[in-house]
This record gives sequence, structure tokens and C-alpha cells, in this order.
Amino acid sequence: MPDNNDRVPPGEGKPRREKLIPLSPKERMAIERQDMPEQEAEERRGNFSEVPFGYDDDLAQLEAKRCLECPSAPCIAGCPVGIDIPRFVAHVALADYAEAARTLKEASSLAAICGRVCPQEEQCEAVCVRGKTGEPVAIGRLERFVADWEREHPVDDPEPLPPTGKKVAIIGSGPSGLTAAGDLARKGHKVVIHEALHEPGGVLMYGIPEFRLPKSIVRSEIEAVKRLGADVEVNAVAGRLFTIPELLEEEGFDAVYIATGAGLPVFLNLPGENLIGVFSANEYLTRANLMSAWTYPYTDTPIIQSDRVAVIGAGNTAMDAARTALRLGADHVAIVYRRSRAEMPARIEEIEHAEQEGVEMRLLTNPIEYLGDEDGRLVGLRCVRMELGEPDSSGRRRPIPIEGSEHVYECDTAIVAVGTRPNPLIQSTTPDLLFDKWGRVMIDPETRHTASEGVFAGGDIVSGAATVIAAMGDGKSAARHIHAYLEGELDTAAIIQSIRDRTEE
Repeated sequence: MPDNNDRVPPGEGKPRREKLIPLSPKERMAIERQDMPEQEAEERRGNFSEVPFGYDDDLAQLEAKRCLECPSAPCIAGCPVGIDIPRFVAHVALADYAEAARTLKEASSLAAICGRVCPQEEQCEAVCVRGKTGEPVAIGRLERFVADWEREHPVDDPEPLPPTGKKVAIIGSGPSGLTAAGDLARKGHKVVIHEALHEPGGVLMYGIPEFRLPKSIVRSEIEAVKRLGADVEVNAVAGRLFTIPELLEEEGFDAVYIATGAGLPVFLNLPGENLIGVFSANEYLTRANLMSAWTYPYTDTPIIQSDRVAVIGAGNTAMDAARTALRLGADHVAIVYRRSRAEMPARIEEIEHAEQEGVEMRLLTNPIEYLGDEDGRLVGLRCVRMELGEPDSSGRRRPIPIEGSEHVYECDTAIVAVGTRPNPLIQSTTPDLLFDKWGRVMIDPETRHTASEGVFAGGDIVSGAATVIAAMGDGKSAARHIHAYLEGELDTAAIIQSIRDRTEE
């Protein structure tokens, strides 16, 4: 978290913020939250262009003036990477976009990405004081505005510290790996990012569609991390071309950060799962996003042509798959989800966008079998209707099948978006690491150090599938503790023993 104590007079313990926006609280409260212009639903469902257009100067300044610049600034604590939100927002209100961009860069290497895909409504905006008597400040939209402005009007990157002579290997170039790389490079360490695919970005490239996160934005953010001094090696599969012990013992790296995510799809193990037309969301979205199948035949990656599509699941990935299927020409797309709307894990904005574009929500519906024809092609999804009972271990009401409610949803494509888990390659080639029953790396939660000396881990390979900003928060924490490790300030023997003791329990 940024240190705001530079504004504290000597002898006083509580931070004090200077208010920059020249408006009274009453004037600020009178301003309504500004909507962000976007493509009309009928138009956008036929293209892969980004849906929202973003704020212009007038909208951004007006929205920023809603900020109360409250002394407690709970929004900072609500941000996993600790952006000084009141300060950057105040500079937007003053049209000082360069200083707003510098404030963002102090804490985040991926502001343009976070402004688009971070669930601010559950984090910084959820604790915004302005939201107690109305709508919170649109922090994410303002972050996007500043980051987009800075891309056209570059602001100097923070100057890295002098070289330390230490080398750190980052395994994975998703949001957690990129964040750790940027922070470590600023500390003067030599950083090399190893990416298994042919282009860096991880889930930002293969998992999130162009209409929600343009790939030009991702590439621009990666270039910014490289400018800080990080190198990127692609087609570098950990566990195949090299192992983590080899990086430490033979390649001269002093520490390793594992940030390979959770890219292995989970299936439902239903009858008919091997029929032609049944996809994991990972494969479907990777073909469309990273491999540009949506531009076929101008690219050489084909993708199935669908008429009726069932997407099983109700998270953000499910919404991405459903909206992609529409844009690829499907006549009808349905979300099939066994709980009600209240339990849907996707962002409200993503659900609303999907519905506006024509995606049907078949809620309280559970698939039990894939149906195929004599050629082994999918023709339908046998489902049963559900009702909600008492809460289960997740805290959500348990779905219970309704007797006699079986029915068939006719479809030629089914996309399974019910979760992911870590790829076992790291597990099978790094003997000292410890893993839980879901294949996630076990770490010391404070330092992010693993049970293997000099090896740290974060992001989805530790937490399971989570948000981009949560992975970034892990990356910042890891970078801080990797730096401490390189400075000889971590008692790794005690940490490793603690992890092993926890495993034995």
C-alpha cells in the first residue's frame, strides 16, 4: 500500500490528506454517477470491437469531482495493489492527467487492463464512502480513462534502482507474473519472464475476448513492463524445456516466482462428453482470442460454426464464451446454470451485456447428459430443472433436482465453463514443492514462499481461478518478499518447516 505519511506533520500519527478538488461536499454530492458510452447491443453483437467507448474529458472530470477525498480513504485498502485512489481521482478532476497517470504507475503496471476487467464493484468501489448515500465513484472507469490518455501522451516510467546483480525467473506472463516482474525490475533485479505460449499475456490474451479487453491494450502494457528492464521468453514451457531446479542450480537465477495460473479446464464428466461439439471454455476462447479464429479465413485457425450454443456455467468466463459465440454467428446462445440469478458469479455488468445482446439465461437448469447423432456430433443437452434448498458449504443455496422435470435443449455446440485448476506440469517436475488436493501450490500466506528454497508462488496456481486484480495483488506481495529474500531478510528455513508442518496436519 502506498505510504501517505509524508503528509503527516511531525509528532502526529494519523495521515492527513490535502483536498485538491475545489468543490464543497454538497456540490460533490449533487453530481450523479456518469454512464460510460458504449456500442448499441444490436451493433456490437456483430463485431469484436470493444463495447464501451470510455469517458471523454468532460465526463471523466465530472465523475472525478464526485469524490469526497475522505481522510480515511477506504478505497485504497479495498484495492489489492494499493493505488492511492483519491489522489489520482483528484488529479483527473483538475484535468492534470499526467500526475494522475504517475499516481497509477506508482502502484500498478497494468492500469489500462484493470480499468477494464477488474471487479471494482466488489473492491475499491464497494467501500467508497460516496456510495453510502448513492452510487460510488466510478473508480475503474476513471482508471481506464487515465491509462488510455497516458498511452497517447506517455509519462516517464519510474526510474529503476541501480542493478543489484540478482536474477529472478518469473514462470508465467499473466497478470501476477507481469506485476511481480515490473516491481522487481524497478528494484534493480534482472528479471526474465518465461511464457509457455507463443505470445505473452497469459489469461489476458487467451481468456478474455477482444470486445472486453483489446489485445493491443495488453501488448502495450507488456511493453511497459519490458521498458522497466524485464525480458520475456516465449515458447518456454516450464517442466518441459527446463525445470525450476535447473533455473536455480544451472541457469544462475537467485529466485523463482511461479505464476502459471490455473489453465487446466474442469469438465462435468457427463455421458457424451466426447461428442464433436463439446468444448471447454479454455479451448473455445483460446482459439478465438489468442489464435484469432474470429478473423478466419484471414487467419489459419478455424473454429466450429454453430447454430445453437449452450454455455454451462455463469461466471465471467461463461459470459465471455456466450458473447463470443454470438459474434461468431450462432443464431441462439443460452447460459445453462443450476442456480438462480442471485448466485451467478459473473459481474453484473457482464450479465447485463450478455442479456442485451440476446443471450438466454436458462437458470435453475442442470445438464445431465450430452446427446449425439449417429455421426458422433452433439445434437442436444438433456437437462433437469432445479429448486434451491438450504445453503451448502459455499454459502449458496443448494440446488435440488425437481422430479419429472427432464427436458432437452437442442444445440450443436456446448461450452463447459465451470472452473479450472492448475496444470500438473510444475507439480510433476518440482519435487520439493507441496500441493493441496486440488493441485494448488502451498505457500506461506504472508511471504508467498513455497516449501522449496528460493521459490515463491502466487495467482491462480495458489488460489484457484480468481480475478485479474487479485493475481496482481499476489504479484506485488511476492515481489516485495522476493526482494527481502534477495536481501537476506527472510528466515526461509522456518517458513519451509511451517508449510511442511501444515501439510502433515
